Amino acid sequence: MTELAAADLLPGEAWLGADLSGRQILIVGASGALGRQCALDVAARGATVILLGRRVAALEKVYDEIDANAYPQAAIYPLNLEGSTPADFAELGSRIIEQCGRLDGVVHCAGHLHGLTPIEYFEPEEWLRSLQVGLNAPFLLMKSLLPALRLSDRGTVVFFLDDEERSTRAFWGAYGISQAALRAMIGMLANEWGNESTRLMGLVPAPLASQFRRKAIVSESPDGLVQPAKYAPLVSWLLANAPREWSGRVIDARRLP
Repeated sequence: MTELAAADLLPGEAWLGADLSGRQILIVGASGALGRQCALDVAARGATVILLGRRVAALEKVYDEIDANAYPQAAIYPLNLEGSTPADFAELGSRIIEQCGRLDGVVHCAGHLHGLTPIEYFEPEEWLRSLQVGLNAPFLLMKSLLPALRLSDRGTVVFFLDDEERSTRAFWGAYGISQAALRAMIGMLANEWGNESTRLMGLVPAPLASQFRRKAIVSESPDGLVQPAKYAPLVSWLLANAPREWSGRVIDARRLP
C-alpha cells in the first residue's frame, strides 16, 4: 500500500483553514484522547458531530464541551464495539440515514490493546475480543455506513493506524494482526469503490500521550510523546479537502511540522 508523507503534502498552516460547515461527521471512539480532540476540532469548524462510544458518561463530557463552545449541537450514539452484533451496526446505519439524511465523514479512533503478550500465552477470549474491536467492528461499520456515505458528495473515512513496523513485532498479538488486516481492508475497499466520490485512508500518528499508549509500554517516559490535539486539524483538513486519488493510501503523519 502506498504511503504519503503528511509533512510533504501541505504546510501545517494550510490545515487550519478546513471548513466543515453543514457537514455531519461520526467519531468512533469519541471519548478517548484522540477521538475527543477530533470531535472538538470538527465541531469548531462547523460540523455536526455524532459521538460514538461505549461509555455514555464519557461521551456526555465531550458533548458538554461542544455545547459550552456554542458549536453545532452534537449527538450521542452509545455502542460497544466489543459486544455489538451485525444487527446493531445495521441499525446505526439506518438511523443515521433516517435522522441525518446522509453521512459526510467517519473518523475511526477506537482500538483495543490488552497488553504485550506472547501468542503462546494469549487467552483465546482476549484474542477474539481484540479482533472484534480492531477488525470485525471496522468491517461492520463500513458495511452499515456506506449507504449513508454514498449520499454525501464527498463521504470521507479516516482510520487511525499504528506504526506498521512496531505493531507487527513480537508480543503485539491480536492487536498487531488486526492492524495489518485493517491496512489491507483500506486498500481493498478503495479499489472496490473505484471512482466513487466516497474515499477512505489511513493515518499514522507519532506515539501519542494517551492511556492507550501507556497500556502498551508501561515504563515509557512521557517525554517526546505527542499530544493528540496535534492531529485534529489534519483530520479536519482530510475530511474537507482530501483529493480522490488519496483514497486507499496511508498517510504517514509521524513527522508533522
